[in-house]
Amino acid sequence: MRILVVEDEEGLAESLRRGLSADGHIVDVAHDGHRGLDLALAGGPYDVVLLDLMLPGPGGHAICTRMRAHGVTTPVLMLTAKDGEHDEAEGLDAGADDYLTKPFSFVVLAARIRALVRRAGAVDRGVLRTGDLVLDPRGRRCRRGERDIELTAREVGVLACLMEQPGRAVAKQDILDEVWDTPHGIDPNIVEVYVSSLRKKIDAPFGRRSILTVHGTGYRMASDGG
Repeated sequence: MRILVVEDEEGLAESLRRGLSADGHIVDVAHDGHRGLDLALAGGPYDVVLLDLMLPGPGGHAICTRMRAHGVTTPVLMLTAKDGEHDEAEGLDAGADDYLTKPFSFVVLAARIRALVRRAGAVDRGVLRTGDLVLDPRGRRCRRGERDIELTAREVGVLACLMEQPGRAVAKQDILDEVWDTPHGIDPNIVEVYVSSLRKKIDAPFGRRSILTVHGTGYRMASDGG
């Protein structure tokens, strides 16, 4: 794989470069937000971007937002020392696909990278339709009516789980097992973060309520798309 690492801690960046290169990947490194953004937009195509949150120049959130605005759908894994749920939610809202808090194990990082790339390239569901909401999991395209909606790879996975069973309650753990490649040990409540992000994208701007909470179970997609 070709991987972009945007990390201002030079020691960590070099460690990541060596480790990923040893695994056979091609690695480009940027130590500031300006260079990272330039590479992310013009230096690809990359299979995955490892993006630090706090950077000189544009930060990780700004870079990710710019990538998505320019139509760059490369999976983004945020690396950060901040571990609050609001920070994670902000990163996901900016378009990140996953979030890893420092310090982290290289083994876990490598597994997360593999999982992101598998999800981005191996989704084989057909086009899903619920009312005027349309999702193409393979192409990572979503729209409501005539308006396109930008979603991350994991948001696509969560939404697909719900749209495949409209009108039926889907448990958080079932979503976790379906969308996360290594679900064991992960708090099922993380699904709430992604559902919240989806609601902001597919419901709130349109005055809809398509993803309904089923208390004590999980979530249900309204059969008419809200």
